[in-house]
Amino acid sequence: MSGVPWLPDGFTDVFDSTLVRIGEVELHTVQGGAGQPVLLVGGWPQNWYVWRLVMPCLAEHFRVIAVDPRGVGPSDKPHGGYDTGTVAAELVALMRALGHERFAMAGHDVGMWIGYALAADHRDVLERLALLNATIPGLAPDITLFGSEAHNDLLWHFAFNRKRSVNEQLVRGREHIYYGDQFRQKAARPTAPNTEAGSRSGTSPDWTPAPARPTHPPGAAGPGARGCTVEVGHGTGDGGRMRRGRRIRGAGGRAAAGCGRA
Repeated sequence: MSGVPWLPDGFTDVFDSTLVRIGEVELHTVQGGAGQPVLLVGGWPQNWYVWRLVMPCLAEHFRVIAVDPRGVGPSDKPHGGYDTGTVAAELVALMRALGHERFAMAGHDVGMWIGYALAADHRDVLERLALLNATIPGLAPDITLFGSEAHNDLLWHFAFNRKRSVNEQLVRGREHIYYGDQFRQKAARPTAPNTEAGSRSGTSPDWTPAPARPTHPPGAAGPGARGCTVEVGHGTGDGGRMRRGRRIRGAGGRAAAGCGRA
């Protein structure tokens, strides 16, 4: 994790960055701490880094695994396999490869979709589940194509990210414009000190995408990686179908007091 900015004091003494081979892909993880395992899955356009402020607190009580699912950050970026059922099954396999048959999970944004699929398809592996800050396609009411300006400002990127090829051509070389706009619109603290990343966009370096590894096939990364818009409805398990009204039983949890407060 050399060169990663704005990490909490002592972070690299506790956490290591590791690539783990799971089937056809290598998944990037940042792991540390001791105790019962907890898996952290973030949203778009973020990677593991979004959890950095809560990870040291959690590591005092848990074995923390922050993961970049396929298509995100340094993880591999195959052309397909981005339905929620496939991604959830891959994360279960990841945890099993790390020696964790059962674990707790927190999912934010797209991580909430993946968490729902994981609980629906693999409920026996979950000790606790915390989901936050998103709606789940197929369960929440559909949003109209021509909605209000406020809705459009918040949600227009979903359809854009799902487009193939042309979105990559439009964003490549202009990432600071695309991601910078997202963070200006939505970040809790959208301004930052005058860093190279921040000075170009007026945003925190949080938005800066990790460089693609040279083994990725051309066109696979997309604007922020195709995994950032996980497809719904193409999986083989219940998680892929996201059936309306399906209940998740035996999944609950409580927040760790004081984690991540500035």
